[in-house]
Amino acid sequence: MNDVRELLDRAAEGAGKPAFATGAVYAKAARIRRRRRVAASAAVLAVVAAGAFTLPRTGGDEDPAHTSVASAGPSASPTTSASAPASAKAVRLAALLPVDVGEIEEVSLLALIKNATPEQARTTYLGPLDGQYAFRKDGGVGYLLLTLMDREALERKTGRPADPSEDLCARIGQEPARDDCVREVLPDGRTLTTWHDSMDYSGDDSVGWGPELVGRLTQSDGSQFLVRSSTGFEGSGTQGPLLSEPPLSRQQLKKLLTGPEVLPKG
Repeated sequence: MNDVRELLDRAAEGAGKPAFATGAVYAKAARIRRRRRVAASAAVLAVVAAGAFTLPRTGGDEDPAHTSVASAGPSASPTTSASAPASAKAVRLAALLPVDVGEIEEVSLLALIKNATPEQARTTYLGPLDGQYAFRKDGGVGYLLLTLMDREALERKTGRPADPSEDLCARIGQEPARDDCVREVLPDGRTLTTWHDSMDYSGDDSVGWGPELVGRLTQSDGSQFLVRSSTGFEGSGTQGPLLSEPPLSRQQLKKLLTGPEVLPKG
C-alpha cells in the first residue's frame, strides 16, 4: 500500500469522525479554489513581496495543521511576518538545504486532510528531524515526509522479517515495478534506494496526490529511513497548487539521509 495513504488511514483509525461533514469540506474547498482563481495573480505577487505565505486557519484557537515558515539555507530562520514561531525542526531542516528549495514549514497532513485535532494528530518519532514538512516555492506547495522506523516496526508493517540486503528495485509478485529505481550501496554498508512514484492510485477521492520521489535508506541494524519528496496534493485540505518537481532531488535526498543530523543521538 502507498505509504502516504497508509499513514493517513492508520492515524485516522483512532481519530473519530472528522470535525466537518464531507459535503462541507468539499464546499469549503470549492469556495477556496474559486477565490484563488479570481485573485491568484495579485495574491501570489503580494505574498512573495511580503516574503512569507499566510495560510488559512482550520478553525479554533490552536491550528495543528501548520506553524510559520523557515527559509532554507545555512542561516535559516523563521520569517518575521508569520503569526507563530517556526518549529525548531523546520529551522534545523532548512539549514541543511539549499536556499532554492523554498520556504519550509512543519505541518500535519492528518490535520490538513482529516481535520484532526492536535491530540489526534500527535505522532511519536524516533529521528530528530522526522516529520511532515510543506515546501513553498513559485506559488506551489509540495511536501517532505521523513520517518525513521526501527526493525520491529518494519516487521510489523510488512508482516515478514526485515532483510537489510533486500533489493527494493526488484519486482515482487504482482507488485508494480518501481519507476526509475536506483539502488546504491554506500561505503559504510548502508543501502539507499530511490525511485519515482506517479501516485496514480484509486482510493480516497477527497485528495489527489501529485508525483513523488521516494527514498529508503536501509541501515545495518535493519532500520530504515522512509522519505517521500512529494509535489503536493489537490482536494480536501490543499494548501496550494502542485509543484512542477518534487521539492528535493535525488541528490538532495541522499545528502539529507546520509547526514548525521537525521540520526538519533546516543
